[in-house]
Amino acid sequence: MKAVILQEPGTFASITVNTAREPGPGEVLVKVRKIGVCGTDLHAFRGRQPFFSYPRIIGHELGVKVIKKGDQVHGLEPGTYCALEPYLYCGKCSACRRGKTNCCEKLQVMGVHVDGGMQEFMTVNAGHLYPSDKLQPEQLALVETLGIGAHAVERAQIDDHDSILVIGAGPIGLSVLQFAKAHPVPLVVTDMNSSRLAFCQQQMGVKHTLDAANPDFEKNLKTALGGDLPTVIFDATGNPKSMQGAINFLAPGGKLILVGLYQGDFTFHDPLFHKKEVTLMSSRNATGSNFSNIIQMMEDGVIDTTPWITHHLSMEGVPANFHHLLDPKAALIKAMVSV
Repeated sequence: MKAVILQEPGTFASITVNTAREPGPGEVLVKVRKIGVCGTDLHAFRGRQPFFSYPRIIGHELGVKVIKKGDQVHGLEPGTYCALEPYLYCGKCSACRRGKTNCCEKLQVMGVHVDGGMQEFMTVNAGHLYPSDKLQPEQLALVETLGIGAHAVERAQIDDHDSILVIGAGPIGLSVLQFAKAHPVPLVVTDMNSSRLAFCQQQMGVKHTLDAANPDFEKNLKTALGGDLPTVIFDATGNPKSMQGAINFLAPGGKLILVGLYQGDFTFHDPLFHKKEVTLMSSRNATGSNFSNIIQMMEDGVIDTTPWITHHLSMEGVPANFHHLLDPKAALIKAMVSV
C-alpha cells in the first residue's frame, strides 16, 4: 500500500506500508480519496509545529470511501463517502465525560501525534465517520477545517448586539469567517496580505476588510463599525504580537477568542485586561456535533466550498511539489491532494 511520509522538516518520501487491516467489531476499512492540506501540515514541513514528531504520515482533513465494515457497524455501507473526524479521544476522562472530546486529556490527532491519511487505505473507528450521500470527497475533506471555525464561533456565543473582528484571513480565519457570517451583525476582516483580503471581498462577500499594517487601523476599524470597537475578536494568526495586541482593539466587556496556536508564551497588560473586563478564550479542534452540523449545512447549500480549493496535487507528486505551496506567490488558500 502506497503512502507518503514526512521524514524530517522539508523532506517527504514515498513509501510502502501495511497499516490497513481487516476491520474488527466497530471498525471500518476506508479508501482515502482526498486530503486537505492545512496550516498544521505546512508548519510541520517547516519544522514549526507544536506536538509534532518525525517521521510522520501527515493528513487529517480527509474525504474517504467505505470499503468494508466490521461486525456491529450499522449503516456505512461499502461505497459510502464520509468525512473522517481525526481526533482520537479516550471517552473516559473528565473532558470526554462532559462532551468536550476535542480537549481530551489523552487526545491524539491523526497526522500529528499518530500517522494520518496520506496513504491509500485506513482502518478506523466507525464512530469517527460522518457520511453524506450528496457531497463529493473533496467537499468532505473540508469539513475538518470548517469545524475549527464552527467550534470557535460556537464558543463565542455571539448575539444580535455584537460586532466581530476576524484577525487573519488564512484558512483558519476563513473557516471562522464562514460561520461568523451566519450572524447578522457587523463584521470586519483584517490581514496584512492584500490578496487574502481581496479573496474575502470577492469570494466570501465581506464588505469591510482592513490592512492590519495601516497606521490608521484602529480609526478605520471604528469607522467600519459605526464608531465602536468590536465586541468579539477572533485571532486566527498564531502570531504572538497579534494575539497579545488584539486586546487593544476590543470593546470594553468584549470577548477575545484565540483560534491560532503559537508555540511559546505571550503576555497581556494586566491593567488594560481588567479595565476592559475581557473574556479570554482559546478554541481547540472541533467536536462530532460540529462535523454533523457542517455536513448538513453543506448539503443544504448554506456553505459554498467552491472558492476554497485553489491548488491540486496528487499523492505521488507531494515529495517533489509540496514546497511550492509555501511560495507567497502561489496565493494558497487550500490545497487538495488526490489519492
